Amino acid sequence: MTHEPNLGRTRPIGGHLRATVRSLLGARSTPEVTVVPEEQGYVDHVLDLPISLELYRELAQLARRVGVTKGFKAVIDTFKVPRGETPAGFRLEFVLAEDAVARADLVRDIGYDKNGQKRATEVLFSADSANPYEVAPIAGMLANLTCNPGIVYDLFINNPKANLGKKFKTRDEVMLELGQILGPGVDISVELNNPFEQSEAKILEEASKFREMLTPYRVVIKVPHTGPVNAENVGQLLSGDKRLHRRFDAGSTSDMLRGHNLALLLREHGFRVNFTLMFEPYQSAMALQAKPYFINSFVRHRLAQSAAIYELVEAYRSSRDSQQLVKLRDFLVDKDYLSPDDRNIDLAAVLEFAERVLRYRKYRPGADGLDAVRHNLRLLRNTNLPDTRLIICSMEGETMYPDIDLLLGEPEFADMADRLIITAEPGYLAKFTSCNQVVSYQRRFMNAAQGQR
Repeated sequence: MTHEPNLGRTRPIGGHLRATVRSLLGARSTPEVTVVPEEQGYVDHVLDLPISLELYRELAQLARRVGVTKGFKAVIDTFKVPRGETPAGFRLEFVLAEDAVARADLVRDIGYDKNGQKRATEVLFSADSANPYEVAPIAGMLANLTCNPGIVYDLFINNPKANLGKKFKTRDEVMLELGQILGPGVDISVELNNPFEQSEAKILEEASKFREMLTPYRVVIKVPHTGPVNAENVGQLLSGDKRLHRRFDAGSTSDMLRGHNLALLLREHGFRVNFTLMFEPYQSAMALQAKPYFINSFVRHRLAQSAAIYELVEAYRSSRDSQQLVKLRDFLVDKDYLSPDDRNIDLAAVLEFAERVLRYRKYRPGADGLDAVRHNLRLLRNTNLPDTRLIICSMEGETMYPDIDLLLGEPEFADMADRLIITAEPGYLAKFTSCNQVVSYQRRFMNAAQGQR
């Protein structure tokens, strides 16, 4: 007796019994279930895909014919996958339509690989890069790619060490190449060039261009928080001392909610939004009101700055030397907690400000700095946004990724694994694919292969 090899395409349901749409067509039912004749070519893409016994029974009981939705046809026509397959990045669902027709639909979901099969893990990975040469080796492991103007221009197009032979000259050329490398299953988050553009028509025109370039299924428009920065004062960041002469929390209501309303505008026009620049968890509850597809937790600078603030506060507490508070004030201005106009504020107010920051962040020496991630996962758990995911971003150093790995094993967040994306530069992620024993064992294996002891 021979057995068909299990190549990992499906998981047995109910013991070893599995079902497909094709098996439904041959079932003994009255009347018999058939395919909508003019949609046979599209239905062929799902006939042999595994379905649950529960779905099989529902279809057998309620459906008389099997067809596909208009959305299904659009996905297949866009990505032109071989017959018998559906593209990665889509979840297979069925809609019971008029005349008892069960119509297969493909719903965008980057948690799925091709043929409606779940990806290897619930936690997904993303890369921060616009360099096609470094994206290519990691493409098969990604569910998202994030590009902002700094990544596109500074780190790639205008970097001769990365943009070999200056092959790529425009952002459009880079985006098209990345789309080819990544395929249909990977979302691509592209940031607007000018979030302060006052013309809604121009913003939608730019977003529409990306949608045309990358397809509606893959494009995600990255919208940043703008805080107190607006079209009139943004020039302060580009000239002179490049300091904004306004504290981070002192903008007008209109300015502070600029990003939120921009996200809502794009969503109303059918775009998915990556709402970014969330450094403090208290930002997230309001950000979620904009109904984003992605929100972000930045972890690198927040932890490093917490440690620096803590050291200066402790230095003052142990010495009572006011110069430590002067250093603290200078640090807070340098890192934009205070504005340049705050350089002469009372030192007692500076200490109170710093202590408030440390208290909210629950910082202590040796902390992993992931309190914002934990807080955001708790917030996300209680939303009515089932498709929204949290991106953990901006990592560095030897401990940050391992600490995130430990967080993923915490029982409290076991139910949130499928709402989480980890993103970093490809080289940083690649670093944690190895450990010392890999070298030790390769030494042993390779020497054994050469006949040596």
